[in-house]
Formats: sequence, structure tokens, C-alpha cells
Amino acid sequence: MNRVLQLFPIWALAFSAIAFFKPELFTGLKTLIVPLLTVIMLTMGLTLTPSDFLRIKDSKKAVLAGVVLQFTIMPAVAFFVSNVFQLDDALLIGMVLVGAVAGGTASNVLCYLAKGDVALSITMTAISTFLGVALTPLLIELLVGQIVDIPTSSMILSLFKIVLLPVAFGIVLNHFFKATMAKIADVLPIFSMASIVFIIAIIVALNANKLHSVGIIMLAAVIVHNGSGLLLGYLAGKALGFEPKICKTIALEVGMQNSGLAVALAMKFFTPTAAIAGTIFSIWHNVSGSILASYWQRQSNTEKQQ
Repeated sequence: MNRVLQLFPIWALAFSAIAFFKPELFTGLKTLIVPLLTVIMLTMGLTLTPSDFLRIKDSKKAVLAGVVLQFTIMPAVAFFVSNVFQLDDALLIGMVLVGAVAGGTASNVLCYLAKGDVALSITMTAISTFLGVALTPLLIELLVGQIVDIPTSSMILSLFKIVLLPVAFGIVLNHFFKATMAKIADVLPIFSMASIVFIIAIIVALNANKLHSVGIIMLAAVIVHNGSGLLLGYLAGKALGFEPKICKTIALEVGMQNSGLAVALAMKFFTPTAAIAGTIFSIWHNVSGSILASYWQRQSNTEKQQ
């Protein structure tokens, strides 16, 4: 099971390649994007407990730092990078969408591999996910409201339905049916991964023609965006006086986004082109995060042996 999950970037690239060369296989599945994202949010909720939110009392400073950095560094860098690369309006909106959403659940897995603070990572993801229901639309309005009309209230309502309700429902199920949920806990990440892979494939298929002209420049923009989040997250944690274990956790939480949600919002409120950034980010941040986690894991093991 873990091996299948570790190969996520490979699955994503494989299905993306199929969708790129045979878009007709996936374009008809456009209406499945939101339901698939709802499945991802539900599975996230099934891995959470009320204690994940209460844990903020034990790590107030670290949780606050992680969440604040999440909603400042990533949207600001997204806007800056988009202007540096001179992206058109649709691509700019897509980049800002990626920057404005909450942290991705993949950060929790990679935090474990990197020898970070997993409990803290889960708490940060949970808190930012719920705050993102209001903050994501407001940040998008702030950064690109001058370019395109942002349906802020409609977006908040959609996020309430797509994110808040399924996550909350999952938490309730996990709380009252803990034994049953424990039996399927190992399978849940597979459902999430499969859903993300299909979302990526659908967006690639819908943008197959556009990717010919913007694929390389968008990949470069995403690499800079993601790398900046990881680096600035770590450096900010260090500047705030946190130990390396916490700095790793903050770096992964800040640099890894819920890009699947950015894709769904792009499709619902903007254009398929605006979803390109989230699609590429979905693949790349798992590649970069895995490389970084592997490096930190080896570093941690070396320190233990000394």
C-alpha cells in the first residue's frame, strides 16, 4: 500500500500522458471533478479527530506561525511569480488560486517521512482547511479582483459544501465509529490518490491544446512557487526560533497546497486554463516534497548514528 502511494507522481504523470495524447478518454468526465474532490475531503475528515483541533493549545505559537505563513507566503509568491513570468490573466488567476488554498494532506505523509512533527502537521492542515473556506475567496478577491469579477459569496458557499461539510462529516464518522474507520484507514489514502490522479487527467485532457504553448513556462512558474514556499517556510520557522523538526513541518505545510481544490474552483468559477497551474502543482509538489523528505530523513538518520 505504501509503495503504491510513494509512486503517486508516477501515476499522475502516466495518466497525464494518456490524457494529453488521448484527451477524448477524459474530457467527458468533467462533471466528476467536484464529486472527486468531495471524496478527497471526506477521506481527510475520516483521518481527523476533535483532538487534532484541540492540540492548538499545546503548540499555539507553531500552529499560528504555520497557518499565518500558509496564507501569506503562498498567495503573495504566486502573484509575484505570475507577474515575473508575465502570465496571462487566466494563468495568473490559476496561480493565485493555488497560492490561496489551504495546505494539502500530502504534507502530513511527507512530514512523517521527513521526521517532522506529524501531529503538528495534521493540526495545521486541519486548521488551515477550515479557515480557508473564508480566507481563500477573500485572498483571491484581494489579489485578482481588479482583473476579473470574483464571486466571493458564491465561492464561500461552494467551499462550505465541497470542503467544510465533507470534512466535518468525516470527523463525526471517525469519532462515533472509530473501530470501523480504523479498519479502512490504510485504504483511505488510496481513494484520495486515485481521485487526485483522475482530476489531474481530466484537466490535462481539457487543456491538451493549451499545454502545447504554456506547459513549460507553467512548470517553471510552479517550481519557483513551490520551492519558494518550502524555503521561506523553513527560514521563517528558523527566524522564529523553532527547532529543526518544527521548521521542517512548517516548510512542508507552507509549500504543499490543496491544489486539487484550486483546480475545482478554477473549473467552477473561471476557465479550464485557470486550472492548469493546480494540475501541474499537484504533480510537482509531490515530487519536490518527496525529494526533500527523503533528504531530511537521511539527514536525521545520520545525526542519530553520530
